[in-house]
Amino acid sequence: MNILVTGAAGFIGRNLCVFLQEAGFDNIEKITLEDSEDGIAEKVNAADFIFHLAGINRPENDEEFKKGNTDLTQNIIDTLVKNGRKTPILLTSSIQAELSNPYGASKAGAEQAVSAYSQVTGAATYIYRLPNVFGKWSRPNYNSAVATFCYNTINDLPITIHNPDSALSLVYIDDVCQSFVSMLTSTPDVTEQYRFVQPVYETTVGDVVSLLTEFKESRESMVSAKVGEGFIRALYSTYVSHLAPDQFSYSVTRHSDERGTFVEMLKTKDSGQFSFFTAHVGITRGGHYHHTKTEKFLVINGRALFKFRHITSGESYELVVVGEESRIVETVPGWSHDITNIGDNELVVMLWANEIFDRENPDTVNFKV
Repeated sequence: MNILVTGAAGFIGRNLCVFLQEAGFDNIEKITLEDSEDGIAEKVNAADFIFHLAGINRPENDEEFKKGNTDLTQNIIDTLVKNGRKTPILLTSSIQAELSNPYGASKAGAEQAVSAYSQVTGAATYIYRLPNVFGKWSRPNYNSAVATFCYNTINDLPITIHNPDSALSLVYIDDVCQSFVSMLTSTPDVTEQYRFVQPVYETTVGDVVSLLTEFKESRESMVSAKVGEGFIRALYSTYVSHLAPDQFSYSVTRHSDERGTFVEMLKTKDSGQFSFFTAHVGITRGGHYHHTKTEKFLVINGRALFKFRHITSGESYELVVVGEESRIVETVPGWSHDITNIGDNELVVMLWANEIFDRENPDTVNFKV
């Protein structure tokens, strides 16, 4: 199958081409601003499926809306009809097509051209009305407000908000691309007038900026938002995608003494924190118990002796763990514990605690094992 993607160098186009390749579609032709009219016509005629993503959303004057959205679409349709083609087309339109502004009117014109093409030729057409799309490779000050907010937050640039309660309807680029690719791998009902990507995230300008600020501050606080699912997962990924290469890394505090080093890496609001420590040969760390706190230790390198003693019964237990085992050892409330480096090299241990360390209430009581 020969697939044609117009606007292939744009935000959605770049992502879609990657998704198509991952889905096993190798014959992907691209149309960008560099293509001539003859070149466009040649690629259109050779296509078996067209993703028509190209368009204008930030022109220098309003007349460019019609030229870049309605007229370009009509030219593609005319080329197909002239050559007796019935090539399926997926058009990216906008929820603003219902509005009377110049952009919305130009998108509505593109929709009408595609609908007429379907009626005349019987070709399958898919008109997607998209709200604001956000995700990696979106351009600040062009594709979406979210991209601008991400870029400005990362680079300490001002963000102007006229009304923090202004509503935002957003769809994530991965969901858009997956929906588009499904047009090639399934046979959907083509009778739908418009198609919509799900899920749609309903939020506000103020909430987005607040979350982005929290993402930025997490490098200092080490406290991460709940970035593992839903809208916050997608927004965090978008935020990180706007980091420049020289912003990929940052430093955290090292606490070093005669025993070794302790470094906190990440803290969560409801699932504790992650850190690591080292111990020099022969050094013992720990020697305390917790009432409620519990921990998981993973020896990354070296040989460690773990000792435990119940604080009331005196029952004891010990075990040896080496880095090659990838064995996790848990501490249990009411049992004092310590760790000794019994190897010949530096001991390196990863540590998870189920709560963030609170200096005012450390829940850590010294008790010799």
